[in-house]
Amino acid sequence: MSAEPSVSPSRIGVWLIGARGSVATTAVAGCAAVTAGLHPPTGMVTETGLFQDAGLPPLSSLVFGGHDVVDCPLPKRAESLAAGGVLPHDLPSAVSAELAAADREIRIGGPLRGDTRSEDELIADLSRDIRDFVRLGGLSGAVVVNVASTEPVPEGDALPASSLYAAAALRAGCPYVNFTPSMGLHHPRLAARAAASGLPYAGRDGKTGQTLLRSVLGPMFAQRALTVRAWSGTNLLGGGDGAALADPAAAAAKNAGKERALADTLGTVPQGETHIDDVPSLGDWKTAWDHIAFDGFLGTRMVLQTTWQGCDSSLAAPLILDLARLMARAHEAGLSGPVGELGFYFKDPLGEGPAALGEQYAELVHLAGRLRAPGRGPGAGERPIEDRLAGERR
Repeated sequence: MSAEPSVSPSRIGVWLIGARGSVATTAVAGCAAVTAGLHPPTGMVTETGLFQDAGLPPLSSLVFGGHDVVDCPLPKRAESLAAGGVLPHDLPSAVSAELAAADREIRIGGPLRGDTRSEDELIADLSRDIRDFVRLGGLSGAVVVNVASTEPVPEGDALPASSLYAAAALRAGCPYVNFTPSMGLHHPRLAARAAASGLPYAGRDGKTGQTLLRSVLGPMFAQRALTVRAWSGTNLLGGGDGAALADPAAAAAKNAGKERALADTLGTVPQGETHIDDVPSLGDWKTAWDHIAFDGFLGTRMVLQTTWQGCDSSLAAPLILDLARLMARAHEAGLSGPVGELGFYFKDPLGEGPAALGEQYAELVHLAGRLRAPGRGPGAGERPIEDRLAGERR
């Protein structure tokens, strides 16, 4: 019998649900690129001074694996993304070894077409894959992050796929992050399990574009006492997300978070709707328009229009790396339950917390302080990180 691999406290697993998708591939390739010094960590909040002394695992310590139901290898997926302009053209070859290593750790997920396994059997099998990843890799633990395509709002009491994966994460003893609008741990049948697990978890639905902008603009109108009469939006996107959101039920799940962010920041529900259109030729790129009608002094009617054009995977990938590191450290620090201070990253955050981006950032600053271990804080005579950051902004 072969000996069990020794555990390295410096190696942390990142188990991605949807591990061969665009976001996951970009995160794996990006982590390798930043670790090798090929590219700067642009977009990673955890690489700023805010988390300098918070004891986060270094990027070089992250080991990737995951579940998916497709079989396109990560190196080929990365080549496709480079051809579409999502990744630098030479990056797939530069980090091919890291992509191949992650691909070897990807397992077939479920439920598959015609799958006859019960819910508990599926959860057991998915959980076993995660535990084997940690054990055989000699890892000190893993964080499970859902980056799979959006699923429709489930009907009935059965656990949808996202909730099966979330339950598997809990059973494997891993912190869990839901970066999608899918149900995940939101399912009422999982509430008691999540509470009893003693694990930290966060989500849901990553805030990368239109809603990120709304969480800044909404408070602006409210704080300046300007009355927003209507707020309408349109999203054009392609790729796997565009195809998934062509399903009206899936689009409804996505839009719920967008509309909730507006209601929470404005304090009212304005007229107007947000539409999502699948445009396959756009690939991984998206365009979002907002038309905001508002009243000024003496009822003067005015309009603000915004256009956001971006690459969804490039916007999301640094946040995935941030969240994996933050949740690994939160687990190490003994945090449990919903980590509300991570609302900065989500459209529909778990737990209680503000909806405005500035206030959410203040909560993130607070979390940095909670994660800072004894001896890692500022030295004698040195200002706290919050004060140093404020000084830098001035």
